[in-house]
Amino acid sequence: MDGGVGTGTPGTTEDRRPIGVIGGSGLYELLASPAPVDVTTPFGTPSEAPVLGELGGRQVAFLPRHGADHRFPPHRVPYRANLWALRALGVRQVVTVGAVGALVPDLARGAVVVPDQIIDLTSGREHTVFDGVGTVVHVPFADPYCPRGRAAALSALGGRALDVRDGGTLVVINGPRFSTRAESRRNVAAGGTVVGMTGMPEAALARELAMCCTNLALVTDADAGVDGGESVTHAAVLEEFARHLAVLRASLTDVVTALPHDGGCGCRHALDGFELPFALPGEGTPDVAARVDGGAPRAGR
Repeated sequence: MDGGVGTGTPGTTEDRRPIGVIGGSGLYELLASPAPVDVTTPFGTPSEAPVLGELGGRQVAFLPRHGADHRFPPHRVPYRANLWALRALGVRQVVTVGAVGALVPDLARGAVVVPDQIIDLTSGREHTVFDGVGTVVHVPFADPYCPRGRAAALSALGGRALDVRDGGTLVVINGPRFSTRAESRRNVAAGGTVVGMTGMPEAALARELAMCCTNLALVTDADAGVDGGESVTHAAVLEEFARHLAVLRASLTDVVTALPHDGGCGCRHALDGFELPFALPGEGTPDVAARVDGGAPRAGR
């Protein structure tokens, strides 16, 4: 895939496409002139109606993965509906934000990791849009995150007083419980850098829908198997995430502003050469002002 950053020309059709942002409800306040948009999908209803607004001079479609009231635990998030809804709105670049535990001792609380690899330990999640009998689509996923999106994010974050880690492996566990010490040590031995519960199947679904995906992983604790790591609690994670929320919001604004304005990325061509079993949503000139229907033939038809 293309590893160059490239900015293209602002004002092009590509630039009018909104940037997708998936994260916690604490990011709502980032958007100027927010407006929810109802989107239907063949996979049911998204966690919440995506909210269109402006951030750093770019159109953004924000979707809280757990719902506005945090009602969806990690293993029950409607990941397929969420990604499909964003693509139906014209999104081709997605930034995902989440809290993670450190699996290496030199990552302090408040550090931001921009991972380049994933180990998926989830199970039971609806993890593909190509789950019907018929046409088989094997999407390449060796490099799960967009190299251009990562480069833009790292460049933008470099201007902030942050501990930023370039690359690393995000281990995704099923949750909702946290890891045992033995599981945590296994994840360390496997080469994990951080551990979270929501990175998959988000990244894989973005690739299946030919979208670029960049992840910002905010470290909130040292995982249980790391030297000095304590038993992780949800309350402590939320407290630490809230402590760094203001910096995260500002950083996210910088990242969204820095993302390329052109569509010349290999992620967009992940489906080239495949005969797809359904039409992809959001094709054509983006029009995010209107109510959008994600209408497409039923997946797996």
